[in-house]
Amino acid sequence: MEVVITALGPDNVGLADPIIHHVTGRGARIAEIQMYDHDEEQIFAMLCRIDIDPSEFEPLVDAMRQIGEHTHLAIRVWSSERRSERPRLAICCTFVEHTPRAVLEAVQSGVIRGDAAVVISNRNKLAFLAEEFEVPFRMIGDPGGAARDDEMVRVLDEFDVDYVVLARYMRILPAQTCWQFAGGRIINLHHGLLPGFPGFRPYHDAYNARMLTFGATCHFIIPELDAGNQTINQRTFSVAPGTSLENVIAKGESENEPACLVEGVRRVVDREVYLHFHRVVARQTLSQTG
Repeated sequence: MEVVITALGPDNVGLADPIIHHVTGRGARIAEIQMYDHDEEQIFAMLCRIDIDPSEFEPLVDAMRQIGEHTHLAIRVWSSERRSERPRLAICCTFVEHTPRAVLEAVQSGVIRGDAAVVISNRNKLAFLAEEFEVPFRMIGDPGGAARDDEMVRVLDEFDVDYVVLARYMRILPAQTCWQFAGGRIINLHHGLLPGFPGFRPYHDAYNARMLTFGATCHFIIPELDAGNQTINQRTFSVAPGTSLENVIAKGESENEPACLVEGVRRVVDREVYLHFHRVVARQTLSQTG
C-alpha cells in the first residue's frame, strides 16, 4: 500500500528523525522523501512516500498522531488506495461558475468516480451551486474576500478530503497548505497554457501576443506558482483573426476550462497518474519498468 506522510511545523533540528525511524522500524520501503526548511517563514516541511502492508495503515496513523503531539508537527497520513473506488473531493471556487459546475456534474454523472465532499469558497457568490448539488458549503473568506487559510485546512480535515480541486479558486495557497496536502492531492485549473502563459492574466497576455490559439492547464500544485513539470492535462481552442478578447475569454471559461479540469481530475481519481518528486508519472509506466 502506497502511503504519503506529510509534516509541517516549527523549524528545528531533528524533527524528521522520529518519523523516519518509525517507518523504517516498521519495515516500510521509502520510495520518496523530501524535506524543506523555509528560513524566511521559520517552518519545516517534509514529504515521505512509503510502501507498507495495508494492515499497517491504521497503526501508522496512530503512531504519527503521537509523534505529532510530541514534536508539535502537523502530520498527515494519506493513501490514494484507501478510498480508491470513491475518493472524497473538495471543490474550491470563487466567482466563475462554469468550472466548478462542470466538476460537480461530472461527479454526479459518474465521469469522475468520486464524491463531492464539500464546496469551499472565499466568497458567497457560488454558494447556490453547493445547494443545487446537495453538497455542504463552507465560506472561508473574510468580509473583503481574503482567504482564511487556517480555516481552509480545518475544513479539509473536517470532511476528510482526499483531493483538493481548485476550480478557478482565485487565491494563491500558501506554502504551509501546499506542504500539508503535498504528494499530488491538490489539483489546479490554470486558465492559460503553461509554461508559456503563467500569471493572473493569461488570456490577456496571449491575446496581446497575437495568439489565435488559447488554452488551459490542469496541474498538480506545488509551492512554486504554476511550475512547469506538474501538468496533468491541457486543452486548447482556436479563434479567427479579429475575435475580441471578451469572446475569447467567454469561450475559454464556458467550454475549454471546464473540459480541461474534468479530464484532469478524472485522470487523477482513476489513478492513471500521480506526482512523484514533483513530476507527473503514469502509474502503468512504473509498473511496466519496475
